[in-house]
Amino acid sequence: MAIFLDENSRVIVQGMTGSEGQKHTRRMLSAGTTIVGGVNPRKAGTSVDFEVSPIGAKAADVRAGTVSVPVFGTVAEAREATGANVSVVFVPPAHTKSAVIEAVDAGLDLVVIITEGVPVADTAEFLTYAQEKGVRLIGPNCPGIISPGKSNVGITPPDITGAGPIGLVSKSGTLTYQMMFELRDLGFTTCIGIGGDPIIGTTHIDALAAFEADPDTKAIVMIGEIGGDAEERAAAYIREHVTKPVVGYVAGFTAPEGKTMGHAGAIVSGSSGTAQAKKEALEAAGVKVGRTPTETANLARAFFS
Repeated sequence: MAIFLDENSRVIVQGMTGSEGQKHTRRMLSAGTTIVGGVNPRKAGTSVDFEVSPIGAKAADVRAGTVSVPVFGTVAEAREATGANVSVVFVPPAHTKSAVIEAVDAGLDLVVIITEGVPVADTAEFLTYAQEKGVRLIGPNCPGIISPGKSNVGITPPDITGAGPIGLVSKSGTLTYQMMFELRDLGFTTCIGIGGDPIIGTTHIDALAAFEADPDTKAIVMIGEIGGDAEERAAAYIREHVTKPVVGYVAGFTAPEGKTMGHAGAIVSGSSGTAQAKKEALEAAGVKVGRTPTETANLARAFFS
């Protein structure tokens, strides 16, 4: 099994005709993702051809050659015509709010927002709207979600690892990829890059709850970073609700105070949000925390030895 995304997911790409949208649509198709359409009001009724070469854990199911993907004028039209239930958003920050609201109004189950630099006020508005409508968002400013061997939505490289018993949730895209590589010998049910903005659609706690409920996920790796209190809240949730083994890594032990590090939400102010404080909170909840990604992977691997 997997969480939030599986082989039955039917995906549309908002912004598919742009340069980033086209590049990553080709990669998602090559990974075996079922992409059923793109959305661009100015190019409705056309199609885009993609040269597909099999890559990743689902490569055996991918036929090399040209795949033609239709373009629709709206998300609602795409959903009506294709039965899509997932959207991935590759549109500029100024247009992201309207794109997400359109996807929510169309009644999709999941919207993955890759766009970086979305105004926090916009995120707060469309996240509240999505929650009211019961639509799950992942992101913004994230690499997306991959269930190896089933589907890949976003920009995560699909050829790092295969399916296995570990669930991974991470604020950092690059650390998501590194942990997938470090534990490629075991594999993953689902890997989620939730993003590092101050407000995000899917949190550590959301992923932890889903992994806890997934019978095929036997252990969980959680990657956090400096800034905010998300990891401390996740630690409290783990203490009360998670029975599966969890290992953690917190990026930013050497980060200087008062300087934003990489993500908009990664900033330490006084004693709040430090890597050490997060590490201590997680360890108090029974989570084994590594000082490096490799050490963290070894802690996770020990559960299966």
